[in-house]
Order: sequence, then structure tokens, then C-alpha cells
Amino acid sequence: MKKLLFILLVVPFHLMAQEAPGSVQFWETLKNHCGKSYEGQIASGGKEGDGFTGEKLIMHVRACNDNEIRIPFFVGDDKSRTWVLTMNADNLILLKHDHRLKDGSEDAVTQYGGLSPNTGLPGIQFFPADQFTADLIGYASNNVWWITVDESSFTYNLRRIGTDRLFSVKFDLTKEVETPGAPWGSED
Repeated sequence: MKKLLFILLVVPFHLMAQEAPGSVQFWETLKNHCGKSYEGQIASGGKEGDGFTGEKLIMHVRACNDNEIRIPFFVGDDKSRTWVLTMNADNLILLKHDHRLKDGSEDAVTQYGGLSPNTGLPGIQFFPADQFTADLIGYASNNVWWITVDESSFTYNLRRIGTDRLFSVKFDLTKEVETPGAPWGSED
């Protein structure tokens, strides 16, 4: 009887006290920034002539729903890049890079990325290159992207394993900036 009473009283509280998976907490943190834009700086990997160095870098957490978050990444006047995060039924997150031309059509190199191998931690998610990426961009088959987020910053990072290639941009989430308009390929 004592064992049954213990199970009926204690186990439900234990189950309720368990935290949501890291990916779900990460997702909710990002959703708190929906509609907001932030300026960033290259933290690693920038060099003259790379198309990023010296440009104004802005991310806009543009659209959020239960299973998709779209984050355009503006580089100066270039509005071609959007990071698309999709949450699946197993609480794994897929990162895709949606690249568009000025007329809104898809770039030849687009929709590459990868799926998180596990639910990760609340402040960081990893995305190793998937097979689609390896087929589309052979040299990127060993790419690993990761995104970090906390109360004060968001970072987007890329490491090409086995090479010196590292790129990281850090955004200050404590200071909202004006959104530079819609990304290329957007209806509005």
C-alpha cells in the first residue's frame, strides 16, 4: 500500500518537474525574439573581400510558428539569405539555408544544411551537413553549423571539419535595430 501511495503521489510530481528537451527550450528562446531585428559583428573568420567584412550585418527573427522559424540574414544591401529552422516530431531541429536572387527565385546553391543529431542543450544546437548538402556542395560535406542563443546574444557559426575554415557572427540581443525590409523572395 505504501508503495502504491508513493507511486500515485510522488511519480507525477517527478514527471512534471522534468525539463523540456534542450531543443524545445532553445526554440522557445528564439520565439521570444520573433519580429525583432539585431545587428551583429563577425566574431571569427572574417577577412577583406569575403563579402561580409565591412558590411552591416542584421538578423531578423521574421516568422515563428510551432515548427518553423525563419531568420533573414542581411549583409549590407544583400537580402538573399534566410536561415530556416524546422522542428520535427522528435524535437530535432533542421537548419536550411534559403538563398534567393533579387528577383525572388532560388539561387542554384540553396536549401543546404543539416539536422541536429540530438536535442542538444537549451543554449546551443549543432547541425552537421546532410546528404543533400554533400551532393549539392561536395566541399561542404564536412560542414558543421551551430547556433547559440541566450538572453544577450545569438551566434551563427560554421566550421568545415578538417580545414581552417571557421566563420562566426555574433548578434547583440539587448539592442533592437530597424528591420531593413523583406528578404528577397518574400511576398511582403
